[in-house]
Amino acid sequence: MMQGIGASSGIAIGKSFVLPNWEWELPDQKIDVSDLAKEFDRLYEGIRTSKDEIEQIKDELAEVVGTEERNIFDAHLAILSDPVFMNEIQGIIKRQYKAAEVAVKEAIDHFVTMFDLLDDEYMKERALDIKDVGNRLLKHLLGAPEITLPSDTQPFILVAREISPSQLAHLNPKHVLGIATIAGSTTSHSAIMARALGIPLVVGLDPQLEELIETGDFVVMDGDTGRVIVAPSEEEIASFTQQQQQQAEYQNRLKSLAGVQAMTPDGKEVELGANISSLKELEVALQVGAHGVGLFRTEFLYMDRNRFPLEEEQYDVYKTVAEQLAGKPLIIRTLDIGGDKQLDYFELEEEDNPFLGYRAIRICLDRKDLFKTQLRAILRASAYGNVKVMYPLISSVEEVRAAKAVLEEVKRELEQEGKPFNPAIENGIMIELPAAVSIADFLAEEVDFFSIGTNDLVQFALAVDRMNEKISHMYQPFHPAVLRMLKSTVEAAKRHGIHVGVCGEMAGDLRALPVWLGLNVDELSMSAHAVLPVKERLLSTCRSDSEELLERLWQCRTAEETIQLLEEFKRSADDIQRTTGAGRSRC
Repeated sequence: MMQGIGASSGIAIGKSFVLPNWEWELPDQKIDVSDLAKEFDRLYEGIRTSKDEIEQIKDELAEVVGTEERNIFDAHLAILSDPVFMNEIQGIIKRQYKAAEVAVKEAIDHFVTMFDLLDDEYMKERALDIKDVGNRLLKHLLGAPEITLPSDTQPFILVAREISPSQLAHLNPKHVLGIATIAGSTTSHSAIMARALGIPLVVGLDPQLEELIETGDFVVMDGDTGRVIVAPSEEEIASFTQQQQQQAEYQNRLKSLAGVQAMTPDGKEVELGANISSLKELEVALQVGAHGVGLFRTEFLYMDRNRFPLEEEQYDVYKTVAEQLAGKPLIIRTLDIGGDKQLDYFELEEEDNPFLGYRAIRICLDRKDLFKTQLRAILRASAYGNVKVMYPLISSVEEVRAAKAVLEEVKRELEQEGKPFNPAIENGIMIELPAAVSIADFLAEEVDFFSIGTNDLVQFALAVDRMNEKISHMYQPFHPAVLRMLKSTVEAAKRHGIHVGVCGEMAGDLRALPVWLGLNVDELSMSAHAVLPVKERLLSTCRSDSEELLERLWQCRTAEETIQLLEEFKRSADDIQRTTGAGRSRC
């Protein structure tokens, strides 16, 4: 047995196919000075062809995955336009008189080696992106064919030193049982793609993997635990097959809950909404019976293009979502760019700390032309459904009032133009900054609802960048300070009679469910794939038990103590669910 890291869940059982390394060994080919122009022309043509190919991949993926996964290829396009990467290639051609493909190969090796030496997992992952893009460019310069995979008639487990997003994009998920690699991590772009495609993935396996497994070997692997077994025994095959069947039964059981009302055995109803960023994700949300959209991330309308979207373009999308929800709530978050979300066509000044800088509502209030365009589209769409508007990264009452003033200005304009909209559209804010928590009672007097963004709230409350490998272990959603912030925020909302929901990762965390039930939140909005597992657990979790647990949680002084209590509660709920079934009253 080999032990790796589970990066995409699921059991895979079948024969392996070992993917050859996508590498080229090139002679140190020199060129004459007279051939410089020709080599640059070859380079630029290779770049254009590579960009066209990446754009085609994005288009093909539009019907399969969400915006986050397609944006991976925006990063690849950015590499092909990156001046540092391009200057390195051009410099090798110009100063060392080397052929374009040799220059590209040397530039790839230079940056990959440099990033691999850094003690930073994020940079190591970006090295794979550079290799992926560089190899695509090399392929076109050399006229090399694509590496072919087995026929679609025979499903297989793919084994490779590493797998790139580009290679994943060309795989047919129906015929790839699973993937096992040496390189990679749970946060890599390839892992994100595998999860979106529903392909089990194990990374971080023995460096001798390619020697230990040959094409045609029978393999079983577990994308949850990271186990990979070559030539398994009959008992091991039977065990994995049983687990696979149990997972399938679990998924079928969840599907049957899509139309069931989300209510605890003792009568606490919770709206279970979905976070979406595209129409494709809306389809999934509707399939799982989401109560509505608790967070529509509008960034995808801005990020997947080379200019700001027009009012009509935004209006068409918002209207379509509102109509398809057929009266279910649609909370549209206004543009939230800056920090780690950049637009190629909107040059933001380089900042020492962009997460604390010019972003989100700060950009919108500064660039009212952009803000008004979006608000006009949202208001016009409000005539076709239960649309609400929400402002991100709020830190003061002044910001809320300024945003509402712009909204009122847009209402007057639309009224004068005779364009229909809902004049009573609800305003809400994201509670994701400690400052907002501290003045939640003041803010509650200004808006119709709160939505707690736990991702940023935890990050800002604890001053921990969860993408920083050195301190990511300090990112503790169940830190006592975070729980107290959640408590004071919900209590402020309840005192002022406004709706309060949660739209961060904690909303879909089963361990956190008793916290939300105990606090009496109105709504949980999460990834569409998490809606049914949360609903199943909610149907058999009593609010009264959750309130009792919460009283014990307030006494915990460390995240470890909190998690221990929550895990015990979850294990008890697991046992009850197995013996009585979801929805059986035990209160």
